[in-house]
Amino acid sequence: MSEIRRRGSFLSPSPQPEAPNEQDIVEFTQDNHHFSMIRQLHMADYITMLNGFCGFMAIIQCMRFNETQDTKYIVRAMWCVPLGFFFDVFDGRVARWRKKASLMGQELDSLADLISFGVAPASIAFSIGAKSTIDTVLLTIFVLCGLSRLARFNVTVANIPKDKSGKSKYFEGTPIPTTLALVGMMAYWVSKGYINDKLPLGVLFAGTALEVHVATFIFSLSGSAMISKSLKLPKL
Repeated sequence: MSEIRRRGSFLSPSPQPEAPNEQDIVEFTQDNHHFSMIRQLHMADYITMLNGFCGFMAIIQCMRFNETQDTKYIVRAMWCVPLGFFFDVFDGRVARWRKKASLMGQELDSLADLISFGVAPASIAFSIGAKSTIDTVLLTIFVLCGLSRLARFNVTVANIPKDKSGKSKYFEGTPIPTTLALVGMMAYWVSKGYINDKLPLGVLFAGTALEVHVATFIFSLSGSAMISKSLKLPKL
């Protein structure tokens, strides 16, 4: 049987939980009762969903900001991202504490991370001023890089060298939660009023079809770092 694990956080020193066995897989796939999936979810899975909840709430707050231009909404959106990160770390610790991995844990982790650390930061950037056509293309590429990075992780994690505790020794490319740094940067801009027409670093090709905010290239660099194969970061 292939090794199935809950994805470990780079802040979690605990050993990997026990992988599901063949009987777990049979019970999961052959249970045809209504809402059987809910019964199959572990405590850590529900915590993972809170990560996804935070990411979606960040997107909703961005929409409210776009409608009202009231900065309290964009501030709420930014707070949702680190709150999602808390749940992202906590779910792995709960899985290790219970010493049992979930069949869906790794997939749920990746999907929730894409919302909270990919789509949500891009939505915040768009809301505070990165709204030109080229800006949106670059932000879309950023999200797709996060998507690709998470998919690659799920495919390759079993083949990455492990330490004595069973955890991977390093990350290939930057983990998607590192986009918290981008959210922190944007939080500083918002606190200083550097939004919309005042977005830092200026605009290239203003008034043309190629108009782009220089700040958006920071997201491109972040996306490139996520999908890098040669960039290997040791786990803490």
